[in-house]
Amino acid sequence: MARRPATFFAAGDSAGPAASAVPAPVGRGAADVGATAGAAVATAGAGAGLRRRAWLALWPAPLVLAGCGFRLRGAPEFAFRSLYIAAAGGSPLARELQRTLESSGGELVVLRDAAQLPQAEAVLDLLAEQHERSVVGLNASGQVRELQLRLRIKFRLRGPNGQELLPETELLQTRDISYSETIALAKEAEEALLYRSMQTDLVQQLMRRLAAVRPAP
Repeated sequence: MARRPATFFAAGDSAGPAASAVPAPVGRGAADVGATAGAAVATAGAGAGLRRRAWLALWPAPLVLAGCGFRLRGAPEFAFRSLYIAAAGGSPLARELQRTLESSGGELVVLRDAAQLPQAEAVLDLLAEQHERSVVGLNASGQVRELQLRLRIKFRLRGPNGQELLPETELLQTRDISYSETIALAKEAEEALLYRSMQTDLVQQLMRRLAAVRPAP
């Protein structure tokens, strides 16, 4: 498939039953006696290993995870108690961000009504939300065979008095998709799913950026 430069346009161990020690019959050699003793020691060792694993399994899971350096993720913490999202009324990304913030389990209050703007301790300005679609692959006949989808947003975060908390920032997500004119409707549905996936990824990035903001000393 021929490719050309993209042109963009907006859019554990186991053990069986424990062996019991049986006296060696008269006449058995020293080697046989030694083998029997070795088997008994190995069985005892395996049993001790099983007991250790069972003991560890009784430990509370958080303690085991903490010992490994792993911490369970809790609700995000923000330096502000209320946030106003300034975005176009029909912005699907703004709606998903609002739902994600409200369901995160924290104490942050999300505001969307313009009359509530004076109550906000921080304002998120969603400056741009742009869908792009470009051709990145053609076949020998010049027909489109591969597309690249992009979702680009620009935002900034400011305080109630206009002070800058996060400067204007651009975030970008891309997905590649094969294309065929014979199944155009199916490809349209696939594109919509990919745009929603990119939107969710951008919302998670925004959440991390917002949680990283700290008040000025």
